Amino acid sequence: MSSSEEEIRRLIVELRVLENTAEAIQSRMNLINAMFAELNLAKETLEGIGKEKVDAPVFVPIGGGSYIKAKLADIDKVVYGIGAGVSVEKSLEEAKKGVEERVSELEKTRKTLEQQLSQVMSRIQENRERLQRLTSELRKEERT
Repeated sequence: MSSSEEEIRRLIVELRVLENTAEAIQSRMNLINAMFAELNLAKETLEGIGKEKVDAPVFVPIGGGSYIKAKLADIDKVVYGIGAGVSVEKSLEEAKKGVEERVSELEKTRKTLEQQLSQVMSRIQENRERLQRLTSELRKEERT
């Protein structure tokens, strides 16, 4: 087996690994984006609640695009999710601050993932170009 053939095999294996890595990063980015959207909705809701008065009518989502009518009983305390399925009671301002901190952390994570994906995609492109050159050279050698 020639050195060109060996390099072609190595590039093919590396391309598969890089493509799997890109898919994994993209999946993580999709998850981060979903969490980001959810936290932004929570942030907007907390800001809106802060402007309301006790006994203000609200619609509470119950899933599947369905809602029930309710009235705000207490706008000073919020049961706030802190992650891993754990929720605690916090003041409205503490909950807003916590949500904003989590949004900021997710933004940093998203930027890091975008950079990683960009690097992986660049490497994939380089390897594909190298693979095309090698296979072209190998075909020319076989013809002669």
